[in-house]
Amino acid sequence: MQPITTKQKYKLLPMSHITHKRGDTEIDTVAFSEKHFGDRRAFDVLMEAQHYWNQMDDFRHDRERNKRYTYGFQWDDVICVDGKKMSEEDYIKAQGNVPLKNNLIRRLVRNVLGVYRSQLKEPTCTARDRDEQKLGETMSTILQCNMQLNRMNEVNARSMEEFLISGFIVHRKSYGWRNAKEDCWTDYVQPNNFFIDNNMRDFRGWDVTCLGEVHDVSFGQLCEQFAHTPQEYRRLKEIYKWAARREYIASYAERFGYSRLENYDFLLTSEPGRCRVIEVWRKEQKPRYRCHDYQNGDIFKIEVSDYEEQVANVNRERMQMAKEAGMPEDEVPMIKATWFVDDYWYFYYLSPFGDILKEGETPFEHGSHPYVFKAYPFIDGEIHSFVADVIDQQRYTNRLITLYDWIMRASAKGVLLMPEDCLPDGVSMEDIAESWAEFNGVIVYKPSASRQIPTQVANNSTNIGITELLNLQLKFFEDISGVNGALQGKPGFSGQSAAMYNQQVQNSTMALLDMLECFSQFTIDGAYKDVKNMQQFYDTKRVFNIAGKSGAQIEYDPKKIRDVEFDLSITESTSTPAYRQLANDWLMQLWQAQAISVEQLLEFGDFPFADELLQSIKSQKEQIEQGGMPEAISPQLMQQAQQGANMQAVNMLHNAMVA
Repeated sequence: MQPITTKQKYKLLPMSHITHKRGDTEIDTVAFSEKHFGDRRAFDVLMEAQHYWNQMDDFRHDRERNKRYTYGFQWDDVICVDGKKMSEEDYIKAQGNVPLKNNLIRRLVRNVLGVYRSQLKEPTCTARDRDEQKLGETMSTILQCNMQLNRMNEVNARSMEEFLISGFIVHRKSYGWRNAKEDCWTDYVQPNNFFIDNNMRDFRGWDVTCLGEVHDVSFGQLCEQFAHTPQEYRRLKEIYKWAARREYIASYAERFGYSRLENYDFLLTSEPGRCRVIEVWRKEQKPRYRCHDYQNGDIFKIEVSDYEEQVANVNRERMQMAKEAGMPEDEVPMIKATWFVDDYWYFYYLSPFGDILKEGETPFEHGSHPYVFKAYPFIDGEIHSFVADVIDQQRYTNRLITLYDWIMRASAKGVLLMPEDCLPDGVSMEDIAESWAEFNGVIVYKPSASRQIPTQVANNSTNIGITELLNLQLKFFEDISGVNGALQGKPGFSGQSAAMYNQQVQNSTMALLDMLECFSQFTIDGAYKDVKNMQQFYDTKRVFNIAGKSGAQIEYDPKKIRDVEFDLSITESTSTPAYRQLANDWLMQLWQAQAISVEQLLEFGDFPFADELLQSIKSQKEQIEQGGMPEAISPQLMQQAQQGANMQAVNMLHNAMVA
């Protein structure tokens, strides 16, 4: 018997059969779909997006109803009468009545917006490393400048109004060229055009895997964004030649096995001449290496294709250096790489036919999508708006008002009973009615045998409890919304103390605190992406200055700020009158104690005359240094100072300059 050789004993198996293969397309979802599905992969993404769009249909209907009630269209709910569908307004008119309404919801929304405006806040950056706190102050100033550029006070107020009406708000953060300026921009996204993964349950939005937006743009705007060659222009023209026809989209869907599409509104625009583009952001997966460099403590991710260069070669070099230095191998700080499946954000711009206009991995260094969204309260994935809570009270109030009006019009009011045998000869009933309507009319009648005389009938049938019911509904309206009379600015009762009135205002504000704080978190999330975009795209030195605030000019140095990690918080805005007055009083006290100079007072204070006065002081100092005589303050500047500040403070500043 011959001995068994090594070649006969073992059968070698390929490594791809017994372990993972680097760059395996079965793990890389994008590469796998490109390889196996071809043109179908984009259409499948489109249909997945349409599924999420359809799941938000109830939200869009609820939002439309809430918006109608907010802006006064409160009798448009559809009802069924004798098998015929009609609006409540048409039904009331068919009964011969007038559909009256008293829009309490609009007043309620304005009051809450007033509370938000009065508590105006702004995001502030704080560096995690206390040694870099000065950079945090710099980034805060840059963030405030960007908020001024985007008119964020107005954008946030309108977003707050949307939040009250629908309970869902979306902003889009981007960087590009707009209004003759290249900068970071914030866009309000209409919630009806937005869709999101219906499997999401985290009210922070951290578990979202797919979201997107539908865009209706002109063909010129379409070409500006997606046509970079004449061939691409002709391709877009060919695609959108048929994109507005339902039958072509249906036949194209059947080609990929979708025999019936439930909702064409997602694929077809309702505006003639516009082109529908569907933007989809999905989380895709691919194999990567998670690396821990023990040399400097860095933790980072690399692509599988970069393993040899960034890990293996570096480890070999360190081993060689350790060998030359006589260091033991177990003491060499190596880069430890762990293979894992990573998820990342990938975007698609699609036509209604599933054509890919543009695709790629997220270009943002924050690694996420460009959207910031907030749903309230989002318990079990449900959205319930502030306005929806009081619609029933609004409906019942309108019903009581309409009923009150109908009863008053139907009741007898000043009806004259005129017996026929009381009519004088030659006088008609019309003559009696005309005389009755005159304020000094005289009615001539002939007494009848029954001694009946003309009498007036007035039936007071309106006092049947409607007023009490109406007051009860108005009380319910305040109790349910939490916005009472004090918060609405209504005067208190006679003898009410100011402390009690202020306590009522504070209690009402507490009822709104959850919603206001939820919106503040939305503002922080948006500011975080703004800061990350600035760190990424501000690649040259820039000088920033907050408009209307002296001393706020700072220089942005990308080399210093690019890698700084910031925490963001919400603080009271320095633009509120109360904050400015407090800061000015405090600075005046420091100046009176000679702790700061008059230049510092004008630089950091918020006086309406500060810039010109500071410039005048510097000009006088330059004249003195050059041996000249300083000029007096101009009468115009003195008049501005008198109008904008305390006269005593102006005189003190003037004495300080001439001293």
